[in-house]
Amino acid sequence: MKDQESFKPYIPAEKITAEMTATSVIMGIILSVVFGAANAYLGLRVGMTVSASIPAAVISMGVIRVLLKKNSILESNMVQTIGSAGESLAAGAIFTMPALFLWAKEGLCDKPSILEITLIALCGGILGVLFMVPLRNALIVKEHATLLYPEGTACADVLLAGEEGGANASTVFSGMGLAAIFKFIVDGLKMIPSDIAMAFSSFKGALGMEVYPALLGVGYIVGPKTASYMFAGSLVGWMVIIPLICLFGANISLYPAAAGTTIADLYAAGGADAIWSNYVKYIGAGAIATGGIISLIKSLPLIVSTFRDAMKSMKGGSASGTSRTDKDMPMPFILGGILLIILIIWLAPAIPVSPLGALLIVIFGFFFSTVSARMVGMIGSSNNPVSGMTIATLLIATMVLKATGNVGIEGMIGSMAIASVICICAAIAADTSQDLKTGYLLGATPIKQQIGELIAFCKQCKPDVLCMVDNCYGEFTGTHEPKADVFAGSLIKNPGGGLAPTGGYIAGRAECVDKIANRLTSPGIGAEVGSYAGSYQPFYQGLFMAPHTVAQAIKTACLAARVFEILGMTTTPAADEPRADIIQAIQMRTPERLVAFCQGIQMASPIDSMALPEPWDMPGYNDKVIMAAGAFVQGSSIELSADGPIRPPYAVYFQGGLTWNHAKLGILMSLQNMLDAGLIEL
Repeated sequence: MKDQESFKPYIPAEKITAEMTATSVIMGIILSVVFGAANAYLGLRVGMTVSASIPAAVISMGVIRVLLKKNSILESNMVQTIGSAGESLAAGAIFTMPALFLWAKEGLCDKPSILEITLIALCGGILGVLFMVPLRNALIVKEHATLLYPEGTACADVLLAGEEGGANASTVFSGMGLAAIFKFIVDGLKMIPSDIAMAFSSFKGALGMEVYPALLGVGYIVGPKTASYMFAGSLVGWMVIIPLICLFGANISLYPAAAGTTIADLYAAGGADAIWSNYVKYIGAGAIATGGIISLIKSLPLIVSTFRDAMKSMKGGSASGTSRTDKDMPMPFILGGILLIILIIWLAPAIPVSPLGALLIVIFGFFFSTVSARMVGMIGSSNNPVSGMTIATLLIATMVLKATGNVGIEGMIGSMAIASVICICAAIAADTSQDLKTGYLLGATPIKQQIGELIAFCKQCKPDVLCMVDNCYGEFTGTHEPKADVFAGSLIKNPGGGLAPTGGYIAGRAECVDKIANRLTSPGIGAEVGSYAGSYQPFYQGLFMAPHTVAQAIKTACLAARVFEILGMTTTPAADEPRADIIQAIQMRTPERLVAFCQGIQMASPIDSMALPEPWDMPGYNDKVIMAAGAFVQGSSIELSADGPIRPPYAVYFQGGLTWNHAKLGILMSLQNMLDAGLIEL
């Protein structure tokens, strides 16, 4: 634990650099599609996939640093985060979904549609990302010294080498060059066989190996201890279990071999490979499930503490961390997303299960996501036994479906759909964990990586899906704006600079903006008349003033946070933390303080300062709400304002301030109002 507390990432938490930019998102999506297609082909051809994280890291470093001349390691990290999502989707899909096409070819069922495949992939992939959000603190942070995450560590090393240059960079590229030459000799010139195998007919055993630099590199990263475990497992399977099966069961006909076919017949026809594919791989699947249960039990204290911290933050308590490098997706979003996926799984015809079945899918998905994330932390993504976990899932799913009366082809389709969702979920969780490890080492912002994973995954499943960002309150607060197909906001907030009298804006891809604009104006005259009948001068003047006005609002929020932190109250974000918007949340802890604060803000307002705001039952809210705003433009929250629901922890949301002096006056009058009422002591 001491090592974890003293760990410092390459980019400190207090430093903000470009991360999720248009360049990183677009390049990542392109690489995601390319690597996804390549791994789908490789997996269907030879039955295995390889991690795309390291190639994506190398390409991103080359393009961003060399071609674009940009010095942004976190931007390169975002490219590899998004770019590797396609590989994990392919790894999860190729072991299950082809069965549906084979059954359709045999006339047992209809061929699955693109919509059905997309729905299954989306359910599994989104679950995988969402599960890794609360697991990040348990597996990536608290087990930093235990779980190495080979590909994640290698990606960080590659990006760091490119950032630092010199001998580190030359070592990385020398290794890449030697590996490329060796691979060309093996697969191109075929001077050396890529697979070396030896059978021992005397006792029915076999040994073999693949001659690939990638596997040598993974072995080097995981170290001799973990590599020796894998080697010992291979020896037990091929040199002990297979000979024992042949010795004691030679004359036995045992499922899944064809009826009447003995184990001796299987060995005579296919050698040790036939025994492995019919029996040993199922033993391995059971071993994976058993090892996963043991691993999960060992991790339960960390997982439980992580969830406890997350739920505590939902109830208004302190979260596990508030710095930039500790920011995850909010827990309400995670739980809401999981509940939505349960609903979709239940209602989707492509996944024929009951509500209980949908819940079981999510439970088993979380189990295998945890197992998969821990597994790749020890042995790497390229060695992650996704197919073994899929077999274990199929065995469990078929038993459950048969027990509930779902038999025949309907039961077969149901079990395969369930296995597909869980398999993709586990594969995506493994990939996300590697990316989060890279980000942890480099100092990336976790929530941005998690959003990037979701964007990439949705685009990989359905390239024509549109990603939209509501950017209200966030404009001009950072070094770059969020990038998506479309993003929108209000002109009477940040970009209006306090001068725009009304309106909103949309931005993004030209074809998307055109379609939206045609629906926001009168048909036939929108292009000629425009969006506003009055003068556009205040809009342009407000946009000109917006960066300065937003800076005043951020300065105000920092002052408010610091003042109330001194008074012992919890603020989000803290005074010295990076900000993504102008809103400052302060937990007043009593309804009287919340009301007094808002009344003080109203007293300092240039409009309606004599008004006395009181909590009331506002439509659309479950609790009474108090609002304070004396603005020149009604609803303009770039002007000084505050509001909050009357419920624990009685948080007030404070924002805006056209000028620093006026905003400071508002804070002082709120403090004075609370002091006069005996609610605080200075």
